[in-house]
Amino acid sequence: MSQDHQALITRFYQAFAQLDAQAMGECYTDDVVFSDPVFGELRGHNATDMWRMLTTRAKDFSLTFDQVQADAQRGSAHWVATYLFSQTGNTVVNDIQARFVFRDGKICEHHDHFDLWRWSRQALGAKGVLLGWTPLVKNAIRAQAQKGLKAYQAGR
Repeated sequence: MSQDHQALITRFYQAFAQLDAQAMGECYTDDVVFSDPVFGELRGHNATDMWRMLTTRAKDFSLTFDQVQADAQRGSAHWVATYLFSQTGNTVVNDIQARFVFRDGKICEHHDHFDLWRWSRQALGAKGVLLGWTPLVKNAIRAQAQKGLKAYQAGR
């Protein structure tokens, strides 16, 4: 079972590297719970729509992943995404630790962990350096991400 779950994580990130949100979504249960510091918690179709949005908007994107581990219930991986942040034109190199929970051969929970201040310094430039650590800016980043996802969903 652990080899199957390792293969599932690998398949997820291989699809992500190819910007194939459809294949990524096929690795998730319908009621998946996703979380990260930017989007907060997303459930079900909101999580898969987030990946669709990100993969269709990706510019100068590359992804590497390693340290894939899994057992019958849980798994983890390390991944690094490099991309152009469209709002500022800045290049972001986001270093992420992912944790997974499995059910029925699919991912039912996916939690990404990264330093939001480090991300904001790269994505937002001087504003991120000076204010990216503050709750006000962190909340504004989250609100903007949620607004972008809702707009993407409305336009589909």
